[in-house]
Amino acid sequence: MNNWNFDIDEENIAWLHVGMQDSSANILSREMLEELDHQLLSISQHNPVGLVMLSDKKSGFIAGADVKAFAGMTDRHEAEQLIHHAHEILDHLQKLPFPSVALIHGFCLGGGLELALACSYRIASDDADVRIGFPETRLGIFPGFAGTVRSTALIGHLNALQLMLTNRNLNGRQAKKIGLVDEVVPTRQFKSAARYLIHNRPHRRRPPLLQRVAGVSLIRSGITAWLKHQVNKKVSIDHYPAPNALLDHWNTSAGNPQQMALSEQQEVARLLTGETAQNLIRVFLLQNRLKAQKGDPGFKPSHVHVVGGGLMGGDIAAWCSLKGFSVTLQDQSPEMLSRATGRAQQLFSKLLRDKLKVRDAMDRLIPDHLARGVPRADVVIEAIYEDAGAKQALYQQLEPRMKSDAVLATNTSSIPLERLAEKLQDPGRLVGLHFFNPVAKMPLLEIVTMAGTDAAVIERALAFSKRISKLPLLVKSSPGFLVNRVLLPYLMEAMQLHKEGVPAAVIDKAATQFGMPMGPIELADTVGLDICKSVAEKMGDTLSIEVPEELIHMVDSGKLGRKSGEGFYRYEKGKAVKQETSQPVDQMLADRLIGRLLNEAVATLSEGVVEDVDAVDAGIIFGTGFAPFRGGPMHYIKHYGRENMLEKLQQLEQQYGERFKPDSGWV
Repeated sequence: MNNWNFDIDEENIAWLHVGMQDSSANILSREMLEELDHQLLSISQHNPVGLVMLSDKKSGFIAGADVKAFAGMTDRHEAEQLIHHAHEILDHLQKLPFPSVALIHGFCLGGGLELALACSYRIASDDADVRIGFPETRLGIFPGFAGTVRSTALIGHLNALQLMLTNRNLNGRQAKKIGLVDEVVPTRQFKSAARYLIHNRPHRRRPPLLQRVAGVSLIRSGITAWLKHQVNKKVSIDHYPAPNALLDHWNTSAGNPQQMALSEQQEVARLLTGETAQNLIRVFLLQNRLKAQKGDPGFKPSHVHVVGGGLMGGDIAAWCSLKGFSVTLQDQSPEMLSRATGRAQQLFSKLLRDKLKVRDAMDRLIPDHLARGVPRADVVIEAIYEDAGAKQALYQQLEPRMKSDAVLATNTSSIPLERLAEKLQDPGRLVGLHFFNPVAKMPLLEIVTMAGTDAAVIERALAFSKRISKLPLLVKSSPGFLVNRVLLPYLMEAMQLHKEGVPAAVIDKAATQFGMPMGPIELADTVGLDICKSVAEKMGDTLSIEVPEELIHMVDSGKLGRKSGEGFYRYEKGKAVKQETSQPVDQMLADRLIGRLLNEAVATLSEGVVEDVDAVDAGIIFGTGFAPFRGGPMHYIKHYGRENMLEKLQQLEQQYGERFKPDSGWV
């Protein structure tokens, strides 16, 4: 039992350290909880005046429960027993005959927060990296280790529900404002603050009257109905049942701690073993798989040079600056550089919300018309227009001026690396870093490699992706790589439906009813119709795709989508203006859209564009937003039944033609 260790100091205070073995973060696994219970028993036998719980991990207090242990759990009784046992252990902590204090730095999330709530007091660090919250609804469940019971009692009903429904993470001061923590101090003052609370035992602050009144039985039903209405504006109940289940649980049991604890165990067990939660847990583990690719630990880049001040290049430069890099941004047009820095200013103001931090980020982003930043750059990213000849000519200018160990990367969305590297002195140094639009929101970064890419360059690219907080996915150089290869037929089918007279809003509704976060027509507008056209032209021959005439005409007339104010939709203040239509959504629309996406996903796997099924699912979920509750396209095929999906594609082929012909990878 080496995960928890305690000692008793000269003031008879027990200090219980948590440091999970062979892990960068503390996780509440079943074994960790069992060991905690044993430690609490041992500590009680020493009869201390108080207990202080603290983490020995730099990453934080406790990052949450062991999500991996929940994967594949389909037995509701087993789940309920596990949750019930966790309740018992945290009850033991709460009922200790002496006060207990949790010292919180870094992450204190989910099960970690529930453990902290079982302590008498909580002290948070004033560091900026403190993250306190309940992320459980992202996994299709809600807090299950008595978190709903203790949070509502401590901070009030509305505060607790808001925290659980929004998944919002709080820093120390925000947490203190609502009463979630008792004190916020510098980390160096942790121990003295803990001693003060143990010796003085101040009374716990009661939630404000409004927060208490909200839990009165006569009022709860009205609040529940209102909150459900707000939640259902953002998520579909059918796709994501956890928020409504949380509200029903609160409505029926709040005010009775014993009943609420029992209801929590039963409801969380029911959700946990359901299809949605299991698929969302799968998505969480896919994300962790991508995060685990750390790359070369010795590569510590500090300067990034981006060539291309357009929408993508400018936003890539801004993102790198936001993440602390010194960035030079090169473009032939001063006007483009001015627009790029203007967008960067807006991004920094929105995300940093601190004038000094915004100023520092802007200082790191340097317009570089004369490309003076190239010789000192550790990473050079080319993000100019999609023309192989222009990119080759640029590399011939860049390569002689670059440091020998600097990464030369292209943000191409469709051109194979083999062609781009033809005129390089060292072709092996070129790697693809394919970002997605909008850069600040899309988490995926495709790292594109070819047979001759230097292994050390790949490792540096992986390390860089981690530094800029992106999820790296290794993909083989091929037309469209993974995401665009799979996405293009889906978008083209949407345009075909539009040509057949189906309104754009109906097409998009068919996709969102399936679970996509945005319909394909609005997505095409968001990506940029000029980019869609360019990619379709370059990949058309490979995928036997004909560029729609309507798309060509729209681009030629300057209708480029959201960025020009008009595409398939008209945009006001960045939002699509959609005409209401009474036309019903035919299931066949979703079958056609999703059928082509799935068929292309199978093709990329059979051709070895990515390593395996999980890589396909991760790429399409994080690169396109493919309905997370379905677990990814390949997982959806498995759930639906491969033979059933193949038969449906064959029917579509008979009815609509060659473009639905099942790829050989199905067999």
